[in-house]
Amino acid sequence: MIVWLNGTFGVGKTTTSQLLAKTLPDARVFDSERVGELLAPILAGVPCNDFQEWDPWRTLVIETAARVLDYVGGTLIIPQSVLVQEYWDEISTGVSKRGIPIAHFVLHAGERTLIQRIETDPAMPGSQWRLEHIQAYQQALPWLRTKGSIIETDHLTPAQVTETIASLVS
Repeated sequence: MIVWLNGTFGVGKTTTSQLLAKTLPDARVFDSERVGELLAPILAGVPCNDFQEWDPWRTLVIETAARVLDYVGGTLIIPQSVLVQEYWDEISTGVSKRGIPIAHFVLHAGERTLIQRIETDPAMPGSQWRLEHIQAYQQALPWLRTKGSIIETDHLTPAQVTETIASLVS
């Protein structure tokens, strides 16, 4: 099984994925950003605004997830913002075609909460890049609501978000 944690940058996907990996049996975190980091020097001459635009990124995420699950089984937790519906459809269809169940959760917080979290994040305090992506997330929210289960995180601790998701996938 794959548990995909979607949502904008700074909403708590990474924190939740780490807690969830400790909660679910045989769970591992697959940071698909690493696939983008792998491809960046190889595709340096191919213009893009985001590595998700590269077809090989989407294909390799699907294939890597399938291969890892074939090898070790269990649950793969993928904390990755995917805000382009076409890319999400490609990934989710590719995973489903391999017979892998996918639970798609969208961690959501209101704009005020997101700004506060981004500005006070000790790892990347006040990240302008994260702040600039809030609008793209808000534009994607209508289709995200139809493709995933929304988890309202404004008034939840990371442990409570983790408990909610764990109860839904167990």
